[in-house]
Amino acid sequence: MNALQSPLSWTRIRALIRKEVNDYRRNRFIAVTMAVLPVVFMISPVITIFKLPADAPASRIDTVVGLSLLYLMLIPALVPAVVASYAVVGEREQGTLEPVLTTPVRPTEFLLGKALAALLPTLLISYLMYGVFLAAVGAFAHENVVHDIFQAPRILAQLLFTPLLAGWSIWVGIAISTRSSDVRVAQQLSSFASLPPLAVAALVGFDVIKPTLTVALGLGLALLVIDVLAWRVVSTLFHRERLLTGGVKA
Repeated sequence: MNALQSPLSWTRIRALIRKEVNDYRRNRFIAVTMAVLPVVFMISPVITIFKLPADAPASRIDTVVGLSLLYLMLIPALVPAVVASYAVVGEREQGTLEPVLTTPVRPTEFLLGKALAALLPTLLISYLMYGVFLAAVGAFAHENVVHDIFQAPRILAQLLFTPLLAGWSIWVGIAISTRSSDVRVAQQLSSFASLPPLAVAALVGFDVIKPTLTVALGLGLALLVIDVLAWRVVSTLFHRERLLTGGVKA
């Protein structure tokens, strides 16, 4: 049995993840995006929260809190979109796509390695920024604002939606990357395509949908189904022979 017919190898997947992470470190645009963009999206909500007076009406607090949490959700939506859009077209521009695809790595392993390499740092950064946000709010915001932000369903929704939004952005980014011939075009399209699921987070953040435990779990399950379907679609788009011959659309 050759390597392409063998069971899924996590050794090969881990090797691909290490390669991807090293590539991110050498790519200045991706490195800056992963380092600076999350800080920008975290600082703005903190400043907005701190500006709320102690006697702010409940409607004003709900609006500001919803907007702040939506800003934080931009981190798992946009950061992995930029990273994942580099997955295939970036290899092509570097001239490394053919060597990678001619190694004994199965298409499933290739896709999982690329996806996990984008997902893991995104989760680390997103949860870190959310933790810093909660710590700052808990230490310096007014009590009525703290009470609103530290509601258990809000925290659960933030923790639950983060990997699911990132998953959507990653699969969309990889799909666009397989069909693109220019990194900048792929990154722009991926960033735009990563935004639709944020509508769910916005509805919860602004209390249009009340953030109860049941609602959070239900919406999380729906996003999980969407992520799985996106993975299946990307898998059908991934053809080793077409990629090697350079058959791209954009």
